[in-house]
Amino acid sequence: MFEKANILITGGTGSFGKAFIRHILKNFSPNKVIVYSRDELKQYEMAQEFTDPCMRFFIGDVRDGERLFRAMHEVDFVVHAAALKHVPIAEYNPMECIKTNVFGAQNVIDAALKSKVKKVIALSTDKAACPVNLYGASKLASDKLFVAANNMRGKNPIQFSVVRYGNVLGSRGSIIPHFRKLMENGATSIPITDPEMTRFWITLQEGVEFVLNSFKRMQGGETFVPKIPSMTIEEMAKAIAPDMPHDVIGIRPGEKMHETMCPEDDSHLTIEFEDHYVIKPSIVFYKEVDYLTNSCDEKGHMVERGFEYNSKNNSCWMNAEQLSEKLKIIDIQ
Repeated sequence: MFEKANILITGGTGSFGKAFIRHILKNFSPNKVIVYSRDELKQYEMAQEFTDPCMRFFIGDVRDGERLFRAMHEVDFVVHAAALKHVPIAEYNPMECIKTNVFGAQNVIDAALKSKVKKVIALSTDKAACPVNLYGASKLASDKLFVAANNMRGKNPIQFSVVRYGNVLGSRGSIIPHFRKLMENGATSIPITDPEMTRFWITLQEGVEFVLNSFKRMQGGETFVPKIPSMTIEEMAKAIAPDMPHDVIGIRPGEKMHETMCPEDDSHLTIEFEDHYVIKPSIVFYKEVDYLTNSCDEKGHMVERGFEYNSKNNSCWMNAEQLSEKLKIIDIQ
């Protein structure tokens, strides 16, 4: 699918973008890989590492629809990873969050439709399911825009889908680098919000592979959700600093005790596959799609009514020892 293809990733200088491009260059021979982002320093630094002749770097903001349209010229596949993601910053700067996460999403859709892109996947977050903060609400709005875009395409064969997953181990701005920085600076304890708080966790490489598989599986309109392990914040702190005491600081504004990826209210739309779930669109498309069988001929089944996939009721858990092993692999990469 990606051989000789032109691929664009918005927010391409972020943790996911770098891991995605590294994987693409290692496993495929694309014609062009286009990094679209607004930070010139990060693009300059990234260009020193990614020197393959197929690499292209476009300075631009997803708020700028015309620039997006120019960047998508002859592009086959788009990964939309650009977003304002910091929960407290979004709470303090709500309109800036909306301009990037909602208006920016619509600009990506409009540019992709005009450029006749083949497939678009938008990266989402577990915080978009039953959101309690503006970041999650803005990403839910973005998800709805990408799903509904499949009804805007007319005879254009373009497909839009969403990938939703949890916290990414070791990504820039995540809790693990924060804990390590505190230790390096001589902290005598590790601050945790609540010992029983749970989160979904996925590695960057697992996220990249899931997105690539979703490109192959998608028919347009799906929200793809991987089956990934949960972990308590206390277990995570034990893995990072096993000999340090914990300082319980309480839940911060906009945080949940447990995160959800497939809400109970969407159980009538949720299909279970071997290693993932698919949430069907709640709206009816002009062209009927059988989501029980995906484009890879994998077959799923509807979940029971009332089913909810959240980080507390998850059947797959990760302990401190297992996390330590994962972190060794991540550090090697």
